[in-house]
Amino acid sequence: MTIELNDLLLIILYEALIVFVIVLIVLGIKLIKTLKKVDIMVDDVNKKLEKLDSTFDIIDGTSDFAVSIGNKLAAIISNILNVFKKDKKGNDIDE
Repeated sequence: MTIELNDLLLIILYEALIVFVIVLIVLGIKLIKTLKKVDIMVDDVNKKLEKLDSTFDIIDGTSDFAVSIGNKLAAIISNILNVFKKDKKGNDIDE
């Protein structure tokens, strides 16, 4: 009983394919486990970011309020300075 070279090559090829399929299955299972861990981590980060959103909303509101007050004060001060400059030069608007 002798094995021909073609039959031997087919047997080696089939064994290599079986090993390749087993390796792919193992890698697929490990990939699924890793993706589950990543999904849990992303959910945790999303929860923490949602908690920070309210803090950033408060900070944004206070900064907007401070900017509006600063703009109003700057407008008032510039109007006061413009009135004094006109009085010193003697140029009144009513003339």
